[in-house]
Amino acid sequence: MKLYLLFLSLEDFMLPCLNKKLFGFDCPGCGIQRSLAHLVDGEFIAAFKMYPAIYTLLFFGGFIVLNRKINFKYAQKIILILAVLNIFIILGNYIIKMNLQIN
Repeated sequence: MKLYLLFLSLEDFMLPCLNKKLFGFDCPGCGIQRSLAHLVDGEFIAAFKMYPAIYTLLFFGGFIVLNRKINFKYAQKIILILAVLNIFIILGNYIIKMNLQIN
């Protein structure tokens, strides 16, 4: 059983996008799983090209986890700023990706 796991890659465990399966077009989160797989493989530029918000999302998640251990003074403001930044990056990337698919 353990020998079998050596031959599997992260891509064997990726979930399909239900939005793409049902409606035929990408959702704003499409590409995040493959981007994480690129990060694990050490392909940092490929991870960014796959999903540009990957680094800000990881920083955002890391800050939230770290804030649970160490209470930062302006944590709520920082979390709000990081959340808005991530929303802009995700939606901006989605709009660009959809415009490229249409053209």
